[in-house]
Amino acid sequence: MTPGPPLPQDLADQSVVVIGASSGIGLATARQVRRRGGRVVMAGRDPERLERAAEEVGAERSAPLDAADTGRLREFFDALPGPVDHLVSTAGSPFYAPLADMDVDEARAHVGERLALTLGVAKYGGAVVRDTGTLVFVGGTGGRRPGVGSAVTSALTAALPALTASLAVELAPVRVNLVAPGFVDTPLSASLLGDRLEARRERLRATLPIRRVVGPDDVAAVIAHLMVNEAVTGATYDVDGGQHLVPP
Repeated sequence: MTPGPPLPQDLADQSVVVIGASSGIGLATARQVRRRGGRVVMAGRDPERLERAAEEVGAERSAPLDAADTGRLREFFDALPGPVDHLVSTAGSPFYAPLADMDVDEARAHVGERLALTLGVAKYGGAVVRDTGTLVFVGGTGGRRPGVGSAVTSALTAALPALTASLAVELAPVRVNLVAPGFVDTPLSASLLGDRLEARRERLRATLPIRRVVGPDDVAAVIAHLMVNEAVTGATYDVDGGQHLVPP
């Protein structure tokens, strides 16, 4: 497990399921849970990468999972040995395409899959979370500013906070919150940007109020806070380094 400064043991003996845990924000969250004394169940789509991550973190158990497969998602939660204290889902990816080049059927499939994934995690995962626990989704802020190619992502960026608030009412007393990162320096970001990655990093270092790039640990720290703060539900937390304050 990656070493770091001591953290409060405020998740001691609590169980946390992390979906999308094999890299990026999900892996950082699993590490944060372990450093705070919690037990973690890790799920992700890539079996080999997940196995390496679970071994590094010291996971209680791990299971390959495509969260977009509703049947498999239900089986995953049914197979858990008992209730859990917290559930985190980082599953889902952005969709960028200019309207002129967009495959509308592909866009329809992406929107439907993203919403169904969120609802599936809430329906089947929410049923195994203890009443004192938390369900945390990870969305994003990338679609809040209109732009060519961002229509689908903008629609989902707007939809997820409203969906989260509704789920917080319906699943109460389980708390439901959404963490919305801006750009985060993860393997997914690297794969999307390719050779433009370093230029994006340099621009963010120069323009963000925090004068550095947001990393997975920054997002994981907010997720962990939402697990232990029992007064927060139905909320959306931006973790963007002040990106929303910077002119486009």
